Amino acid sequence: MKKVMSVLLIGLLSACASQTTQPTAVEDKSAAQAAPAAAADPNLNPILRDPNNILSKRSVYYDYDSFVVKNEYRPLVQAHAQYLRDNAGARVLLQGNADERGSREYNLALGQKRADSVKNAMTLSGAKDSQIEAVSLGEEKPRATGRDEASWAENRRTDIRYQGE
Repeated sequence: MKKVMSVLLIGLLSACASQTTQPTAVEDKSAAQAAPAAAADPNLNPILRDPNNILSKRSVYYDYDSFVVKNEYRPLVQAHAQYLRDNAGARVLLQGNADERGSREYNLALGQKRADSVKNAMTLSGAKDSQIEAVSLGEEKPRATGRDEASWAENRRTDIRYQGE
């Protein structure tokens, strides 16, 4: 099953590599929340803190019960992969998250699949495996605490955190 999903992920990533999309409202919220966190460490490259740069966006969102990186987030993932390629000393922690629906065990597994899918996309785009750690937080670190679709959508994500944040 892993091999089938890997082949599917590779196919999805290579199918429309040049397609560009407009950022969504969910993506804009992540940029607003990510920038202050990056600004806290003066040792981080300023490009990572620039709110006008795609690298300041640090979250990839998913459909319900899915770990497939959507087309709209490919440019974001590829930009972070390029940054890692160009900065051999940079390291990222990918934190996979799930909404509260589902058992704790299921959500931990889904969060791991989400983090791994971003890691696979980054390594396929040229980042080194040794620069990336993928972990699951399951449902333990929600961004939104409501019990509605908008809140659940905020919590179905992988966060990209650079070493030092």
